[in-house]
Amino acid sequence: MDQAPGDGAGKPAGESGLPGCYRHPDRETGVRCVRCDRPICPECMISAAVGFQCPECVRGGSGTGHAPDASAPRTLAGGVTAADPRLITKIILGLNLAVFVAAVSGGDRVVDPMLLVGRAVFSFGGPVEGVAEGQWYRLLSSVFLHEEVAHIALNMLALWFLGPPLEAALGRVRFVTLYLLSGLGGSALFYLIAAPNDAALGASGAIFGLFGATAVLMRRMNYDMRPVLVLLAINLVFTFTWSGIAWQGHIGGLVIGTALAYGFVHAPREKRLLIQRAVAAGALLAIVAVVVIRTLQLT
Repeated sequence: MDQAPGDGAGKPAGESGLPGCYRHPDRETGVRCVRCDRPICPECMISAAVGFQCPECVRGGSGTGHAPDASAPRTLAGGVTAADPRLITKIILGLNLAVFVAAVSGGDRVVDPMLLVGRAVFSFGGPVEGVAEGQWYRLLSSVFLHEEVAHIALNMLALWFLGPPLEAALGRVRFVTLYLLSGLGGSALFYLIAAPNDAALGASGAIFGLFGATAVLMRRMNYDMRPVLVLLAINLVFTFTWSGIAWQGHIGGLVIGTALAYGFVHAPREKRLLIQRAVAAGALLAIVAVVVIRTLQLT
């Protein structure tokens, strides 16, 4: 069970309906501690990697390496806070770079087995079977595959910009779930809509999922959403105007990432874990359903 300190704090302090600071009940505030979710006024706000923390959570620290328990400080979404809020982001970035080096070095021998393709196509190395032939792993392997320097550079720059704040706010497990399911969502929509012999690759679907999640998080924390919305709009314009871009992957990732993030950060604390698991399971089932339907169409 998650810690819920200060249950008596946070009652409306005035006609606006905003809660009062848990330490200064007469001061209205729209900001909450990213760990314990208690309302905090400007005097009590202590800047953190994402948002603000209350004095008690800062004094409590992020743990000493012992196994987490119910009283451990929590992220906004209920995850256990970590000493390094960039660890999963670094691992994902490293995996993408490692696959890129392998693809550049190995050429078709590495690229062909990882591409997202619906049905068999022919390359210089011979026939390449696709998802419809049972190679469902391509839906995920293609998310880590890049062939061009500009492609991987843009995606990894976006990952490094968006990843750490989301990882700090969601926690490691929820963040990696968000990333992988967003990537799978993009792959599934591409598989459903694109021509069977079209091929796709890249982390863009997962990155667009991070964009959607960032917008949800900023809205939840009452931050100015205009910067991320402008950046998202620019990327969507590029998605639909540049040739050679698999727009299906971008939109699929955006939809899944936004939905997951909403479920993660808006789930009530009393049933938070149950609801978050249900949201993640629902997203996965929707992806599987799309893939099964498309496979039946093609076979």
